[in-house]
Amino acid sequence: MTTKQRAYLKSLAMTMDPIFQIGKSSMTPGLTQAIAEALDARELIKISVLQNCADDPRELAELVAERTRSQVVQVIGKKIVLYKEGKDDKKKIVWPSSPSKKA
Repeated sequence: MTTKQRAYLKSLAMTMDPIFQIGKSSMTPGLTQAIAEALDARELIKISVLQNCADDPRELAELVAERTRSQVVQVIGKKIVLYKEGKDDKKKIVWPSSPSKKA
């Protein structure tokens, strides 16, 4: 993922609300499965790590990304943003075209 693509995804994620919360029980197989399904449906999701979760948000982000075959866009405080490119027929995110360079 290029820095421009990452910046674009961050801008999309700014207006999103977290759809999952990781709490005291940390990462359960059920939560991992639900996150994977949400990524397949939405491509870009935000996850909130609750105060009662003892795990480090960055480590959790890497773990979830590995288990769901997604990419960590950013981790700010206790918020995690993940991206997984959708299948061709289910793509939701349209990348901005790069401006053509004039000579």
